Amino acid sequence: MAPQTANSKKRKDVPKKPISKRKSHRSSEDGKLDQLQKLVQDFDEGGTYTLFNDLPISNATKRGLKKAFYTTMTDIQAKSLPLSLKGKDVLGAARTGSGKTLSFLIPVLEVLHRQKWGPQDGLGALIISPTRELSIQIFDVLCAIGGGHSFSAGLVIGGKNLKDERDRLSRMNILVATPGRLLQHMDQTVGFECDNLQLLVLDEADRILDMGFSKALNAIVGHLPKERQTLLFSATQTESVQQLARLSLREPVQVGVREDGVEGSGATPKNLEQHYAIVPLDRKLDALFGFIKTHLQSKALVFMSSCKQVRFVFETFCKLHPGIPLMHLHGKQKQTKRLDIFQKFSASKHAFLFATDVAARGLDFPAVDWVIQLDAPEDADTYVHRVGRTARYERKGQSLLFLCPSEEEGMVAALKVKGIEPQLIKIKESKLASLENSLQKFAFEDPDIKYLAQRTFVSYVKSIYLQKDKSTFQVDKLPLEEFAASLGLPGTPKVKFLDSNAAKKRKNSSRQAGQVSNKTDTTVPDGANSESEDSGGSEDESPNLDKSISSLKVRTKYDRMFERKNQGILSEHYGKLVDRGSEDSDADDDFITLKRADHDLPNDPSSQPRGGLLEGIGQEDISKRKMKIGQSKSAMLKYKPGGTKLVFDEQGAAHSLYEMRDDSAFVSEAGGDVVGAGKAYVNEVRQRMQGEDLIDKAEAKDKKKEKKRKRKEREIEREGLSGVGPAVLAAEGDDGYVSPDFDAFDLSPDADEEESSHQPPSKRWKSTLSVSRDGGQEIADDEELALKLLRGQTL
Repeated sequence: MAPQTANSKKRKDVPKKPISKRKSHRSSEDGKLDQLQKLVQDFDEGGTYTLFNDLPISNATKRGLKKAFYTTMTDIQAKSLPLSLKGKDVLGAARTGSGKTLSFLIPVLEVLHRQKWGPQDGLGALIISPTRELSIQIFDVLCAIGGGHSFSAGLVIGGKNLKDERDRLSRMNILVATPGRLLQHMDQTVGFECDNLQLLVLDEADRILDMGFSKALNAIVGHLPKERQTLLFSATQTESVQQLARLSLREPVQVGVREDGVEGSGATPKNLEQHYAIVPLDRKLDALFGFIKTHLQSKALVFMSSCKQVRFVFETFCKLHPGIPLMHLHGKQKQTKRLDIFQKFSASKHAFLFATDVAARGLDFPAVDWVIQLDAPEDADTYVHRVGRTARYERKGQSLLFLCPSEEEGMVAALKVKGIEPQLIKIKESKLASLENSLQKFAFEDPDIKYLAQRTFVSYVKSIYLQKDKSTFQVDKLPLEEFAASLGLPGTPKVKFLDSNAAKKRKNSSRQAGQVSNKTDTTVPDGANSESEDSGGSEDESPNLDKSISSLKVRTKYDRMFERKNQGILSEHYGKLVDRGSEDSDADDDFITLKRADHDLPNDPSSQPRGGLLEGIGQEDISKRKMKIGQSKSAMLKYKPGGTKLVFDEQGAAHSLYEMRDDSAFVSEAGGDVVGAGKAYVNEVRQRMQGEDLIDKAEAKDKKKEKKRKRKEREIEREGLSGVGPAVLAAEGDDGYVSPDFDAFDLSPDADEEESSHQPPSKRWKSTLSVSRDGGQEIADDEELALKLLRGQTL
């Protein structure tokens, strides 16, 4: 027993292996996560908190917030973060610039951190925003506060390389995207799956629906799992967002922030001073340029209704040199340029940015002093988001709204419903700059400026025409002629669409024109002479009647094709001159008359139809090239139907080439045995074809024989043997005479067959025999050659 006790003591004295650092770190992290999970469960949702350190969040998130200088929570953050950290769905609404971005980014990081999310787990959080610039801004904030975590984050927006995004998409844990590009990846990218999604965030969801992304958003939600947490934030809550919340949220908790300020509802920032001015449509550009000249040390954002307006105002105001940097931002620009302008304006201290509503939502431009709305917003919610670009996070700001006289009543009433009451100000006449002459000069010197002004006019009228609130936006009350002149245009451009009143007037005028035409048709016989006398006075009214009547007809593409005329500058004038000359020449040539009987020939050769396609079309409506083609018989043959073959019988009656017999007659002739008659017909045709085959074979044999004979004749002529005997060379020792071999020239019928056995010598053999006599050929060779010629062999 002693040795056993000794061994046991030795084993107890062996030191234990130290725990690895990785294992100890993992165990400590697990302990921290368990402790954090308990803190979240015990956290009181109804408590009042002011600092981010008061929240049950990880140390990595706290370090990121401290590094980005975020220490104190805003009201929306203090009310929504306790709920979202505990895994509840939140429907939040707060004024612009109140810190809604952190309200959903902190839960994104914390939810994935508590679940130990890694690269192998795939996509865990999805953030959807309406615009590219807002997505970039959210992604930048995410990178700023999430640097302490090991998650992979990606940005998916339009305007970037789709292939590069596709290669990296499967490795992303957090994704910030716009609806269109995200849905494209869901449908096309292989390996992109959202089955493990834990959290979905919709930022500015009401604007997503307004921008026409409702179908795309519903499709995206259909790709996502139902067991998830959903957060929805917006500055304005509408019924459409509530419908979306019922579709995507599970028992959502509504969180709203309403503070006491100048505006009772708290929809706009409390430090914002709001004004509006009544400016006629044709003086808006004058008022804007005057405002720029008097605020050269300010940073302002100017909103307009269309991309063409933004371009036109930017191009023309740059030519006027106001003395402050000007920029423009709209949806038709490329993504790289939009991003450069966004960053450049954010870094500028004094600048004016002309933009469409693409910059009205969520973008955080630092230190914006003024927000100017050159065109009225479509509704009160758009007004709230526009003015929210200034006075952000306890900063002061001012806004100015330009309204036409016809828009004042409706817009002020709509804003009052939201609790917004801007102050009315009057702009002095001395502050209005007169730009009409300058813009006319720019349009005259540069055709591109003129075209851009025309497009600006059309786009503005179209935007007003398509507005939903017809009581506020009325096209018929706008001074369109004065507005066109203020843009530097010589006249009012034609707009394709018309309002309902104009359409009714045109319809009534066409009916009246039809009634007038019917009356004139009934009164023509009684007053034919008076009509011819008064024809000069009715020339001005007839074109209008013709236009109104022709507008009722349906015009096809062929009508438009034949209505085309020469596009030269003097083509119409030239046509009038030609017509006038023809009338004068006819009048001058009346003294020459042709006395003969009228054989029912037309007096005017031009009245004859010129073919099927050109019949009934005036010569002035067709170009010379088309007239020449129409008068050419060869060119018009392709428009005629194909010919038909006819067979004439012995009586001279014409029949079709493949005329079918009558069924009843055929059955009666066959005696009812149709099958037997068919077999008999087949045998008859077979015998006839056999006889034809014999004839064809004989003809083919004769042709082959004739071809062979002609080939032989050509060979004889080529060798110099046609019509003369072969040349005989005198052999030495024969006294100069050799009896010819007459068998060589046998002309019997069997000669062709005998000659066919002899193959003509090759070219190489002929070249060896055709040796010049001057070369000193030997006598033996001469004798051999002579013998071959005597025997009739060809060389």
